[in-house]
Amino acid sequence: MTGTRLAEPELSELIQTAKELRRKILSIIYHAGSGHPGGSFSATDILTALYFGGILNYNPKNPNDPCRDRFILSKGHASALLYCVLARAGYFPEEDLDDYRRIGSKLFLSGHPHPKTPGVEIASGSLGQGLSVAHGMALGARLDQIDYKVYVVLGDGEIQEGQIWEAAMSAAKFGSNNLIAIVDNNKVSQDNITKDLKDLEPLEDKWKAFGWDTLCIDGHNMEEILKALRIAPHPEKPRVIIADTIKGKGVSFMEGQTAWHGVAPKEDDFKKAMKELE
Repeated sequence: MTGTRLAEPELSELIQTAKELRRKILSIIYHAGSGHPGGSFSATDILTALYFGGILNYNPKNPNDPCRDRFILSKGHASALLYCVLARAGYFPEEDLDDYRRIGSKLFLSGHPHPKTPGVEIASGSLGQGLSVAHGMALGARLDQIDYKVYVVLGDGEIQEGQIWEAAMSAAKFGSNNLIAIVDNNKVSQDNITKDLKDLEPLEDKWKAFGWDTLCIDGHNMEEILKALRIAPHPEKPRVIIADTIKGKGVSFMEGQTAWHGVAPKEDDFKKAMKELE
């Protein structure tokens, strides 16, 4: 298997990386004047573990390596998170992030991930589609006889979409054990608490009933995240990791608040948030 598997850093280094990523995310959203800080912050620890904890097999010098692991951010409104992670991973210079959401940018063609950006597999953010594409990629590995894994991060509001459950049934039907879904279960949607829109509980039981191997973790505990990602695949089932998270994690006045789903901070809030993220 080709590509780059990064050496395992200490937990403290990963925690510090996540903190630095949150600061960078907030900065580019602030300077762009738009973006989604809440859902970006809730998933920051998950993507930190995937990209910098020795989990994903990738090579930024060869983004299209056929043996690479695939990653899909299905909740594409959290693009600031993905772009900051990709820059840190070496897919493009960090100074290019200054063009985030800027009209005419060659690297960031929209507010959601776009495959013309190195390291982005698919255009996402039209919610509900990422798991279907991820399952197709997982089947592709089997057909091409290549040993790679496919990881997809889903929003808990997003999984109220019916297409998610069609894809879940298909993945179980075909025994796609190289497919790993991670639910960013932050319990807050764009304009309401998720359970008040459509109550997803009992969430673990739902995925089990659809034929998936399930794990439940604290999505901000780096040790738990890494342990879950390193467990050997089930021999016959796809896996879902339900990560309990906090929307706006790391900034006290953003945590658990619908108001910070898709709003850039003004100057005073930006300064306060950056101070808390030191």
